[in-house]
Amino acid sequence: MPEELDDVLGVFAQQIESRFQMPLQQLRHAVTAAPQASPEATTTIRWYGLLEEAQGALSAAEDHLLAALDRAPAGELEDPVMALADRVNTLVAVRDGRAMVVRHLLDDNAPGNRTPGPWRGAARTGPAIATTPVPRPAVVPAVPVRGGVR
Repeated sequence: MPEELDDVLGVFAQQIESRFQMPLQQLRHAVTAAPQASPEATTTIRWYGLLEEAQGALSAAEDHLLAALDRAPAGELEDPVMALADRVNTLVAVRDGRAMVVRHLLDDNAPGNRTPGPWRGAARTGPAIATTPVPRPAVVPAVPVRGGVR
């Protein structure tokens, strides 16, 4: 894996270690032993593992693409090389999506983090927006009569 990609995974690993106050490998073992103990840690570790997996698949696909490009004659690229390029593009999207999920899970200010919401089973106690009743007149105004028809 190129050094800068290791750095990206390393930054996420460092943020996870900082958030949960333990080394990543120890946290993985703790989550494996007791996944219900901390649902937040379990989810974060699961998505970080998926991110590592996606990065590994992407690195392998990039290596295969580079090898195919080295073997390809100058000029037009054949279908197998284009298929490898499409695979790399797909894996980049998968990796980036998983990285966004990990970033979201680590962001305390992200919507849904650290606060109970209806999607987590919290009961709604009132309206979503504080409102005040609209003032209504005590007496209903009379409708004017026109042309004898009421």
